[in-house]
Formats: sequence, structure tokens, C-alpha cells
Amino acid sequence: QVQLVESGGGLVQAGGSLRLSCTASRSIFSINPMGWYRQAPGKQRELVAIITRDGSTNYADSVKGRFTISRDNAKNTVNLEMNSLKPEDTGVYYCYASYIYRAYWGQGTQVTVSS
Repeated sequence: QVQLVESGGGLVQAGGSLRLSCTASRSIFSINPMGWYRQAPGKQRELVAIITRDGSTNYADSVKGRFTISRDNAKNTVNLEMNSLKPEDTGVYYCYASYIYRAYWGQGTQVTVSS
């Protein structure tokens, strides 16, 4: 099993930046892939960014060029650097991990971008 704990959410003005972190309860070397999803009020959960064990990344079109996902195997952490934030980035951000064919989710962290 894998427990995921997110941190780093908060309130920021449009154009600002936030950094989210997700720490796993076990070595992430064997977890593939990991990533971030978000859910805005009244909307379905959507993929934000994903990173594989070899460092390959994929982003939602809406965040390309603004968000950067990275993983630190030594710290069992996946990070999401979010720049040039927009009000439409507001939502609960969830860390995701795939381990032995099962999906694991964190509890979520709120990101609110004010206009």
C-alpha cells in the first residue's frame, strides 16, 4: 500500500505562484507513474500533470508552460511548481500514484486563485 500526503496549497492572487508537494510512505522508485489531478467545484476530477519513473512528463493543455512536475526519489516526493496562476486553476489538487496496478490518492489540498 501507499499513503500520500500533500502540502503547499493556499490562497494566491492571479499571476502568483505556488508549489505543491506530495510525500509517499514508501520509496517512489517503484511507483510509476505519479502525478497531480484537480477538481474544481461542480466539475469532474481532471489530470493536471503526470511523471513516469524515467522522468517523462505529460501536462494538461491548460497548464503547459506554466506548471512543472518533478520527482525526487531520494525524498520520496513529487512536486508541482505552479506559476502564472489563473482563477480557473482554483480547485482541490490530489496527488496520484500507481503501484502494483492499483491507484492511490492523497487527501487533497485546496488551491484558490483570486482575480
